[in-house]
Amino acid sequence: MPIPRAVTDRLVVAPEVAAALAEGRPVVALESTLISHGLPYPQNLEVASASEAAVRETDGAVPATVAIRDGSMLVGLDEGALEALATAPPGSVRKAARPTLAVALAHGGWAATTVSATMIAAHAAGIRVFATGGIGGVHRGALGGSAGSGSAAPASFDISSDLEELGRTPMAVVCAGPKAILDVPATLEYLETRGVPVISVGQAELPGFYARSSGIEAPNVVGDVAGAAAVVAVHLGLGLGSGVLVCVPVPRESALLEDAARDAVERAIADAATAGLHGPALTPWLLARIAELTDGASVRANTALIVNDARFAGELAASLVHSAAE
Repeated sequence: MPIPRAVTDRLVVAPEVAAALAEGRPVVALESTLISHGLPYPQNLEVASASEAAVRETDGAVPATVAIRDGSMLVGLDEGALEALATAPPGSVRKAARPTLAVALAHGGWAATTVSATMIAAHAAGIRVFATGGIGGVHRGALGGSAGSGSAAPASFDISSDLEELGRTPMAVVCAGPKAILDVPATLEYLETRGVPVISVGQAELPGFYARSSGIEAPNVVGDVAGAAAVVAVHLGLGLGSGVLVCVPVPRESALLEDAARDAVERAIADAATAGLHGPALTPWLLARIAELTDGASVRANTALIVNDARFAGELAASLVHSAAE
């Protein structure tokens, strides 16, 4: 489907990013919600800078952090913009996803882009590879039942717009798997329905975000970045309209043990149910509670996997460029 003129008219592509795209060099999009909503200052700026540096380490790839400011979608932030976003007063930065993109653009000021909004802007700019930490998906209880209590509960239909965006925007999204707080099997089923290939790199089981494994068999497995690039190139070349989810496990030295990660997640979800939390406040509360339960180990795993995903995405983007040139 052609990109609407109204979208491209709102793009402001950084000169370095525009030059790389014009010259056919590899470019990797990065989201900005981890800066404004994911981590405190200065850790947010440190991780964002480390992610950009990791992209640059891979054969000359160029990072393009995406955000919204004063009605424009910025594709590529300079150091001053990263600093401004990282130090913005709490509550002053909106979160922009597909459902809230128009509100963020109309409101003015800063807005940070989630997976779906980042994909929209990056695809409109001509970027084919995007790195994030973990994708959103089908939340527990979204399809009915309950989060572990055994009692019946109505379906919440709490399903992230990330999944719809993967089904409608042709782009490779590199992550460490669906976030561990989700209903991962249901998330995989949803992605299959929307025609999104899910690839695990280097292991038969899907990465478990904080842990290297989720204990769930991956739908597709490739051995390395070259294998991932081969699948991505064919899928995007077919013009099917959907993206590809490339899942890379968290570095071993920073990973939580699978049992420890699962126990912390289950306890946090039970605590949230007891507190009656739901809606937009649920995910940040759960992530903060998991950090408490793991004495900060989940935060260390999260920051490590974000940078690792950026590095892999740089390698993937470079491999796609080189393959196209052969």
